[in-house]
Amino acid sequence: MPYIANEQRYDDMHYARSGKSGIKLPQIALGLWQNFGGNRTLDIQEEMILRAFDLGINHFDLANNYGPPPGSAEENFGVIYHKHLRAYRDELLISSKAGYHMWSGPYGEWGSRKNLIASLDQSLRRMGLDYVDIFYHHRPDPETPLEETMTALDHIVRQGKALYVGLSNYNAEQTREAVTILRRLGTPCLVHQPNYSMLNRWIEDELQDVLHEQGVGSIAFCPLGRGQLTNKYVDKIKAERANPTGNLKKESYTDERIAKFEALQAVAERRGQTISQLALNWVLRGNRVTSALIGASRVSQIEENVAALKAPELTAEELNEIEAALTGIGNYPW
Repeated sequence: MPYIANEQRYDDMHYARSGKSGIKLPQIALGLWQNFGGNRTLDIQEEMILRAFDLGINHFDLANNYGPPPGSAEENFGVIYHKHLRAYRDELLISSKAGYHMWSGPYGEWGSRKNLIASLDQSLRRMGLDYVDIFYHHRPDPETPLEETMTALDHIVRQGKALYVGLSNYNAEQTREAVTILRRLGTPCLVHQPNYSMLNRWIEDELQDVLHEQGVGSIAFCPLGRGQLTNKYVDKIKAERANPTGNLKKESYTDERIAKFEALQAVAERRGQTISQLALNWVLRGNRVTSALIGASRVSQIEENVAALKAPELTAEELNEIEAALTGIGNYPW
């Protein structure tokens, strides 16, 4: 039976403008970093991607190294796209990235012109696309001149292989320089993709100010702290404290840290939410972040995360409670 998208898919999703551009991003986007590679069956991936689109998630984020094995997430997405989503191409924002290791030899990673152009050509072949909507440099290159990397991104847009470009994992100083070069070349930076959550707040020091000044949007990856900001994690650290197995670091399940998570849980419960939903509302607070990039292993997680957008904005009192809970909470990915 052919897939027909939900006619009400745009009714409830919130869309936010990315910096000073013409693009609006869904406030919840789906990342295919994990659970979309060759180690998962295609029918589960298909179910998640189509349900996401039915809920108004029209932005799907990939990278050339996503899998495992590297490249398989793009291949699988390409199969699902051509089977079900091809008719909706002009509604979709499809992104990919390059910069991490993909092939042998000196040109298989980082940020040279050769690597970036070859990487995108490979990604387009894997997905069966003529172009991506956003192409990111995935990480700063400590050796290649930034001018070369940004000129490669500009060239890719002028070739028509990407409509927009972005940066990921760049610090504030690197971002300011890269954005300046891109603007001078005539290909403005659309968006920056940093790791940001209640447990990883590094972008608040300088990067958010730079993005605001430069008119660049942001899409936060790992907004749930790689699974720490979930009710499942709270149950796990409580169980680990009661019966240590050695599977978690001792610092992650101290009485003090569990109390902090319980305080977050209390705020969420008063709002009728899960911790995950609260964490997404917090990341998107005050319009400082354009979009939150979620991962998923099942459809119910996507539905739960999108439902966070139905909640009222966090009050000043709630924000103060959250801030108190986050002080000294630590970040211990599992």
